[in-house]
Amino acid sequence: MSSWSPTKYKIRNWPSYNTALKQRGSLSIWFDPEMVWVPPPGGKRGRRRQFSDAAIQACLTLKVLFGLPLRQTTGFVESLLQLVGLDWAVADFSTLCRRQRTLNVSLQYRGGTGPLNLLIPSRALLRDTLPGSGQHRH
Repeated sequence: MSSWSPTKYKIRNWPSYNTALKQRGSLSIWFDPEMVWVPPPGGKRGRRRQFSDAAIQACLTLKVLFGLPLRQTTGFVESLLQLVGLDWAVADFSTLCRRQRTLNVSLQYRGGTGPLNLLIPSRALLRDTLPGSGQHRH
C-alpha cells in the first residue's frame, strides 16, 4: 500500500491568487434602518417583548455564522450597530438564550469565490403577526 502524498499546485498568476485570498476575508453586513427592532404592542396582557423576532433572528444568525457564544454575540451586535450609527438596544444573552428555543435559525453552507454579504432586511427576515387580524405585517 502506498502512502498518501499531498497534491502540489504551482501558482502561475500571483496577482490573481493574492486577490482571491483577500476576497476570502471580505465581509459586508447591512442593517436596514427601517427594520422593526422593537415590536409593536401585541394587544395581550402582561409585559411586552422588548425585541422583535427579526431582531432576535438577526443576533442568532450572526451567532451561528461566526460560531460565537451568546455573550460575545451580544457584544458583537452592539459594536456592529454602533459602527453603522444605529442607536438600538441589544438583547442580553439570557433573552437570546430563551428566545432561541422558539426560533429556527438555519444557515445552509454556501461555497463561493466572491465576498460574503449578509443582508439584514426590514421586512423579509420575520414578519410579526398583527394582533387579531391574522395578517402579516409588511
